[in-house]
Amino acid sequence: MRAVVVPAYGGSSVLEYTERPDPEPGPGEVLVDVAAAGVNFTDVYHREGRYPLPLPLVPGSEGAGTVTAVGDGVTDIVPGDRVGWAQVVGSYADKAVIPAEKAVLLPEGLAPDLAAAVLLQGLTAHYLTHSTYPVRQGDDVLVHAAAGGMGLLLTQIVKLRGGRVIGTVSTPEKEKLARQAGADEVIGYEDVPDAVRRITGAGVHVVYDGVGAATFEGSLASLRPRGMLALYGAASGPVPPFDLQRLNPAGSLFVTRPSLGHYIATREELLSRADDVLGWVASGALKVHVSQRYPLAEAARAHDDLEARRTTGKLLLIP
Repeated sequence: MRAVVVPAYGGSSVLEYTERPDPEPGPGEVLVDVAAAGVNFTDVYHREGRYPLPLPLVPGSEGAGTVTAVGDGVTDIVPGDRVGWAQVVGSYADKAVIPAEKAVLLPEGLAPDLAAAVLLQGLTAHYLTHSTYPVRQGDDVLVHAAAGGMGLLLTQIVKLRGGRVIGTVSTPEKEKLARQAGADEVIGYEDVPDAVRRITGAGVHVVYDGVGAATFEGSLASLRPRGMLALYGAASGPVPPFDLQRLNPAGSLFVTRPSLGHYIATREELLSRADDVLGWVASGALKVHVSQRYPLAEAARAHDDLEARRTTGKLLLIP
């Protein structure tokens, strides 16, 4: 098979497009012909070693395709089934072995590239808005990077739950995309707390922040008393340590650093969230914006574009 390999931690130049032996499914696993693999900041962190994994590594934590073989003990998935997955490393390849318990059957009529574009970020947006801080009707919500892949999904799901979205963007083009996704107000990254309080008066109930170091202080200052900052990523770098006592005079605030793995820890929870997300996509209630598709061999260019924030929406690698 052809695959992208990380032989050593580093920048995008370490990514090697190479030939590897065809994998075979073991007990409880399925072999999939990959139709598309999602590109995520998690892949960058794996490549850099920020989230270290054993090397050499085939990165990519999200994809979709058609099952071609199953291992012993797999009874609910058969060759020919179309499946998607998230949080299974090894997706930057034309073939992947996936634990059957992590594979999600795709709804009839849903294209596999859309499943590959939505599963990891869609599941993340689902747990953030339904479990970490369950958005209620009328809640004010600040979504950072509202025109990115995560931001567009978060904005739409917050609107499905009846919240009001204030989105941050960096360009007029991104403002247009955020508004098309349903953002009620769109602001830049300068003086975010002042802009938020002009709009809301008291501040927002929750901030969904995947940017990290560059936005953290502004996110905290945008919260109303007893508001929550859900820091789900660190695209601009990790947040430095800070004194928890600061949360008290600021209004008894909450800060959490959640991870998708803890919210899909059982197959039942995975399927429940995936059924919602894929069902919304299949019905048209949730729009997936795929901004660019790259040949698998151009994974390094996809990483460069993602890290430089030259893109909007989702990036895919196509074997």
